[in-house]
Amino acid sequence: MNQQRRDELDVAIIGAGFSGVGAAILLGRRGRENFRVFDKCGGVGGTWWVNRYPGCACDVPSHLYSFSFAPNPDWTRRFAPRVEIQAYLENLVRQHRLESRIELGTEIVRANWNEQERRWHLSDATGRVCRARILVPALGGLSRPHWPDIPGLGGFAGKVVHTQQWPEDLDLTHRRVAVIGTGASAVQLIPHVARQAKQLDIYQRTPNWIIPRPDRAIGPRRRALYRRLPWLQKLVRFGVWAISETRVPAFLWSNRLAAGHRLLADWHRRRQIDDPELARAMRPDYDIGCKRVLLASDFYPVLNQDHVELINRGISRIESDAIVDSDGRRRVIDALILATGFKATAPVPEGLIIGCNGQDLAADWQAGPEAYKGTTVSGFPNLFMLLGPNTALGHNSVIMMIESQLRYLGAALDEMDRHRSDRIEVKASAQAAWNAMLERRLAGSVWNAGGCSSWYLHPVTRRNATIWPGFTLGFRKRLARFDAEAYEQQGPL
Repeated sequence: MNQQRRDELDVAIIGAGFSGVGAAILLGRRGRENFRVFDKCGGVGGTWWVNRYPGCACDVPSHLYSFSFAPNPDWTRRFAPRVEIQAYLENLVRQHRLESRIELGTEIVRANWNEQERRWHLSDATGRVCRARILVPALGGLSRPHWPDIPGLGGFAGKVVHTQQWPEDLDLTHRRVAVIGTGASAVQLIPHVARQAKQLDIYQRTPNWIIPRPDRAIGPRRRALYRRLPWLQKLVRFGVWAISETRVPAFLWSNRLAAGHRLLADWHRRRQIDDPELARAMRPDYDIGCKRVLLASDFYPVLNQDHVELINRGISRIESDAIVDSDGRRRVIDALILATGFKATAPVPEGLIIGCNGQDLAADWQAGPEAYKGTTVSGFPNLFMLLGPNTALGHNSVIMMIESQLRYLGAALDEMDRHRSDRIEVKASAQAAWNAMLERRLAGSVWNAGGCSSWYLHPVTRRNATIWPGFTLGFRKRLARFDAEAYEQQGPL
């Protein structure tokens, strides 16, 4: 690699998941060649590289969980497994000849804005430093695993595994296993663990709304048809998107509109759980959609098995070989699996991104992440974040949000070129107005007022810094043009 080009970049991208790869494709298509993508992992894929637990798959239909400009006719299932999604991103890198522009195994430990130079200084874990005019953090909101604060966890003598850090050689055959959590990762993982474990204890804080997962194979004939008739796959994609958008009113305006989904979830639970008392205990007491609605057709049957026990009580402590619940009952285990999710409201580590006057983005976000259009942050010039605050969805594919942000990023770079700007920063007033709008729209939504505690909300302030309160089309419209009036620009030094 040419060292000068590596040291002096126009655009530096942190993260090689969907957002980072999408940004690289955007830049390449626009003829911008002086950029690099940095990722600490050994391959591209982001969350689809690191999450390797058994059963890991997407809960968004495959045709919608791909870029609109790069449809994949070769999905083998309606809901793609992890390995296919990661392979899809690898193929995009090859097709767009991005291999030489992606530095894998390179962890950026600090990105510091230098006001005198109007450049970002990026330092990696080996001490190498490069400068970039534009910084694009593509970290993702679900990139930092959450380890629960349970007394005694550090003293457990057996194997402890977080779902995001699954060892490929982990063998649970004939072992006594405990899983903490029954969220999205857990319901995919637990059926596989149950087939191996001698004993399986499942610790659940609150039950989730679960509806059947309408998964099925996409046969070779259908795949061949999509290759011959790309418009047919686009039509299917549009249909899936349109149906998904119809869920917004029930989440945003009135949960009564979700009556059909509630009935489906109730039927699904009663049909699959043999014990009527357990089925009643597994019914959530909050509005559907308040937490992420789960898709699973093989989770409930696990609860019927003799070697599986569901514990609907809190955990008092963990001992060297056991878990003690809040009632004082002690259950001996050999292995502990943490399906405890991610730090969605603290997506940026402390000390990673430092803006004007030494501002630490993580410190600024202690009360919850806040940005303008989920993309730019006051006090952090020349920074364009992908999948930033309030860009997650509870009803549709985040790929739609990424594409809207990519268009906005491209328009912003064009704006800077036209005005020969070296520095661009969103106005604090524009950011404040944007977030006030979000607060108003979220106030009566099911995510804020649905009667649950979820990872959508900041654990202390209870502020929703995660969900976009509206249609994906609405977000796309708001980011359709670069609104230069919301920014302050400065020309070359």
